[in-house]
Amino acid sequence: MNNKLNVAIIGSGNIGTDLMIKILRHAQHLNMSVMVGIDPNSDGLARAARLGVATTHEGVQGLVRMPQFQDIDFVFDATSAAAHVKNDTFLRSIKPSIRLVDLTPAAIGPYCVPVVNLEQNLDQLNVNMVTCGGQATIPMVAAVSRVAKVHYAEIVASIASKSAGPGTRANIDEFTETTSRAIEVIGGASKGKAIIIMNPAEPPLIMRDTVLVLSEAADQAQVEASITEMAQAVQAYVPGYRLKQKVQFDEVRDLKIPGQGTFSGLKTSVFLEVEGAAHYLPAYAGNLDIMTSAAMATAERMALSMING
Repeated sequence: MNNKLNVAIIGSGNIGTDLMIKILRHAQHLNMSVMVGIDPNSDGLARAARLGVATTHEGVQGLVRMPQFQDIDFVFDATSAAAHVKNDTFLRSIKPSIRLVDLTPAAIGPYCVPVVNLEQNLDQLNVNMVTCGGQATIPMVAAVSRVAKVHYAEIVASIASKSAGPGTRANIDEFTETTSRAIEVIGGASKGKAIIIMNPAEPPLIMRDTVLVLSEAADQAQVEASITEMAQAVQAYVPGYRLKQKVQFDEVRDLKIPGQGTFSGLKTSVFLEVEGAAHYLPAYAGNLDIMTSAAMATAERMALSMING
């Protein structure tokens, strides 16, 4: 195991369990050590035990009492924004050097979208994976930003109701705030806005995302090439990520943006679909799959950096 670092996952729900399976099957530099939950009867803890992973149903207090804790290098937190604040404080009081990968919208550490800014955050002790909508759409905003100045970007993430568990529903306010801010901080937009829709349709629909970007006038071919290149980069760790249709462009003049005045320039519309890998969750739950895939890709790259010194 000298080429792998030990990890624990807090949260034995859908996201935590899917992440565990991804690490067990595909991780090159991460060793799945402990699964942490608070429900002794959760399917995630039972599945972890069957797969030979150490478990505790006593939360982070139970984790720090386990003999494996001293060898843990990374902790993935798949709980809630409020819980993550407490978990970070508690774990760091015992082991200051521990690294946390935050899958909640708590945003204690810097926002991280692997294809956009992971290389700048390799030494951070806490990184925030923004939200599912952020992981899907911010790369598209950033793709436009590297060609032309972006004044405004708006994203709409539509997910199946069945893929939104208690944690997701508890974090709706944080989702919109965190995603909107990350569109600005990472995506490069002067102003960002995020909307999430939970679609109750049956059968459940695959995650869809719409990205609207208003930028200074730019060569449309260059913008489209940048978007296509960025989409391919995301596909390297989220195979089900794809452009649903051709990028659309409109040249606009004196377009009124609420609270932003009028705008003239290029409007770029990007339509995405995210299909899950179905490791643990159904294929329609691309919103959860992109979070676990991005989190594992982040920790893998950080672990490689640590192993290589």
